Amino acid sequence: MNAIQAALLGLVQGIGEFLPISSSGHLLLGRMVLGLNIDQTSGAYHMLDILLHVGTLIPVLIVFWKDWWEILKNPFKSKTLLLLFIASLPTLVVKFIFDDFIDGANTGWFLGVSFLMTAVFLLVAEQVSAKKKQRADKPGFLHAIVMGCMQGIALLPGVSRSGSTLAGGLLSGLERKSAAKFSFMMSAPAIAGALLLEGKDAIENGWFRDLQVLPTLLGVVVAGVSGYLAIRFMLKLISRVSLNWFALYVAILGVAFLVLQLLGFPGVPDFAPPAQEAAALLSACLIA
Repeated sequence: MNAIQAALLGLVQGIGEFLPISSSGHLLLGRMVLGLNIDQTSGAYHMLDILLHVGTLIPVLIVFWKDWWEILKNPFKSKTLLLLFIASLPTLVVKFIFDDFIDGANTGWFLGVSFLMTAVFLLVAEQVSAKKKQRADKPGFLHAIVMGCMQGIALLPGVSRSGSTLAGGLLSGLERKSAAKFSFMMSAPAIAGALLLEGKDAIENGWFRDLQVLPTLLGVVVAGVSGYLAIRFMLKLISRVSLNWFALYVAILGVAFLVLQLLGFPGVPDFAPPAQEAAALLSACLIA
């Protein structure tokens, strides 16, 4: 991976993390277009994904620094911290039960369907939002639970985390800008948790040694800068921009990807789960 490729992946991550289009899905697409190995068993690429997400954590801390400062000053009295904790629990449950299937989806075989799922979430949320005029201006426990469940679904590559959680906020009666803000803040514990969980494996398996330092740093910086601009863009326009436009984009992307899979296009994974992932999903469903 050279510097240009790393910068492009960083740009994709920064924009995709905060626009409701799925950064993980676009990273997979980006690797296919750039001719990079999309096999998530590759430790270097797996670690690169995590570090690019860390790059987008930085603008979340910068843009909402006042909120984080209030949390740090009174952590045991902070309702925001409690809501973020509650919102993170469903993700942990989904990760624990469906971890093997989610890892299998990282090969890209489910990507087209995941993009279409994002489109459905956004369309439904926009329709509900347009009809319901009375909305809460601050998140509460119900909003945190619903948005947390949607974040759990977004562990699938191609299902937008910001889009799903934003949809969850709107569906549970939260005002659009407040839903967007809480959605973005929810990414902080999710990214930090992923870094902690994967950090041990990275050290034990020597994934850091496989990374190219300068391209990786460039990708992280680009992810941070583009992520900052994406947050500002969404916070400014969320009340005026229809989610239907984002839904249309990911729907076209999903249909196009499925067509390429059916045609057996070179470099595009077949629409079929690996045998062990199918067995893992069945086992997980029986446990659940």
